[in-house]
Amino acid sequence: MEFPDLTTRTNGRQRKPAGATFPPGHMRDTDKGDTSSSEPEMGNEADGLIRSWDSEDRSHLRLRPGIRGELGNVSLLLFLYVLQGIPLGLAGSIPLILQGKNVSYKDQAFFSFVFWPFSLKLFWAPLVDALYFSRFGRRKSWLVPTQYLLGLFMLYLSLTVDSLLQSDRGPDVLTLTAVFFMLAFLAATQDIAVDGWALTMLSRENVGYASTCNSVGQTAGYFLGNVLFLALESAEFCNKYLRTEPKYTGLVTLPDFLFFWGVVFLVSTTLVAIFKRENGPTSGRRNAPEETKGVMETYKLLFTIVKMPTVFTFCVLLLTAKIGFSAADAVTGLKLVEAGVPKAQLALLAVPMVPLQILLPVVISKYTAGPRPLDVFYRAFPFRLVIGLEYALLVWWTPSVKQDGGFPVYYYSIVLLSYALHQVALYSMYVACMAFHARVSDPLIGGTYMTLLNTVTNLGGNWPSTVALWMVDPLTSKECQGAASQSCGSPAEAGLCVKEGGVCVTTLDGYYVESVVCVVIGLMWWVWLGKKMRQLQEQSPAAWRCRVNQ
Repeated sequence: MEFPDLTTRTNGRQRKPAGATFPPGHMRDTDKGDTSSSEPEMGNEADGLIRSWDSEDRSHLRLRPGIRGELGNVSLLLFLYVLQGIPLGLAGSIPLILQGKNVSYKDQAFFSFVFWPFSLKLFWAPLVDALYFSRFGRRKSWLVPTQYLLGLFMLYLSLTVDSLLQSDRGPDVLTLTAVFFMLAFLAATQDIAVDGWALTMLSRENVGYASTCNSVGQTAGYFLGNVLFLALESAEFCNKYLRTEPKYTGLVTLPDFLFFWGVVFLVSTTLVAIFKRENGPTSGRRNAPEETKGVMETYKLLFTIVKMPTVFTFCVLLLTAKIGFSAADAVTGLKLVEAGVPKAQLALLAVPMVPLQILLPVVISKYTAGPRPLDVFYRAFPFRLVIGLEYALLVWWTPSVKQDGGFPVYYYSIVLLSYALHQVALYSMYVACMAFHARVSDPLIGGTYMTLLNTVTNLGGNWPSTVALWMVDPLTSKECQGAASQSCGSPAEAGLCVKEGGVCVTTLDGYYVESVVCVVIGLMWWVWLGKKMRQLQEQSPAAWRCRVNQ
């Protein structure tokens, strides 16, 4: 069957793997947005995709009219990015909910695949850029069906999530992972479409505001779907701060929250589909152009870049650099919840971190602006490893601090200070990597080049976190006390132990084993491979230039 209106266009512009910064309740190393990451996702700003303009364009920019005439478009972009952050925030809250239901860390590792799509969307971004229905609109062809599916998935989850979380055999982690993976995949696809639409929705003089909409919108959406939801869902938090008479449930439930946002997705998408013209007039202002490369051409270009010796070496280093931080980033928050720290309180610790996360890139960029930005990465590396050990000590100390009324204020102050120090090290490495990516990327193919490096960086945080979660249970030793003939090596054996009147007691927590092993691996990486990464800064610009027909 032919689809005469299904147009194939050439566009090689790649998306940045957007994401969110996660609170210590689920410290991941993933998006913006493992058990994913407290690490911000690496990305290109939309204005970085705009090429040099001719002399006529430059003279046009001297009269910069501001955004007053485009407030509607800016508001729409901001709203679309907020919608994008909602499923990411919800996905980030599920591991904390699962931890309260005593699921295994292997199940947590399996669920952590939910956070991978934003780190892999480079591989289907060329398709989203190139295939569309011309009559309906290049970006709306993907945005509208994607958001409808997001809304429908949320409505489906609102009806089934309680049964998935509270079945007789425990939470149905497989189905939860499948559904939330689709939510993350659709959100990543929506991000590709919205990023592309931003370049033509806003005029050239205002297109730089697209990155601001992305950052603010995603952060706000993640906050609503994670921090606000966890607070309002917590009966303890609501009874303590929001109610005069205590109740057994919070102000909202997960099904209610999913149903509300599912309806918002469906209604708002319908309004956008009907009333928003994709290529409408912009008050006489000239829109930014989009790059043009075919789908196969883009994939070939990616392969050509990866084959370059310097790029290949750098990618290997990026894929292995975060092994040393994986236990601290992926498991610490879950261990704190396991020790009794309320998940709502952990989520709220992200709020005072926002000013710090805004200021840190500004301050650190002063030290990464020179020819050797990776020196900052190298110096921050051991500091971040030490913080990983401090996290392990914090988890070990937590049970002894717990009181009948919860945890004292000084405990949360120490957790907050630990998280702030972690953010300093994390952002030092993040900004250094971003600066180096910008320095070595071939300007002729900068969008594709930088997005490839950012994707590899994000993947280098995702896979160690998944492995770290997976290995906690195998490295944990338990014995059955009170039933001498029984053991606790598996869930079935643990059940027999309890049936015989015994109790399974942890003699060695795999988290502490992982913490030490990861730090040792990290130190070895820093001593041998860290120097190799610094030496890449000494390569000539020609070693990073991609030799393709332009």
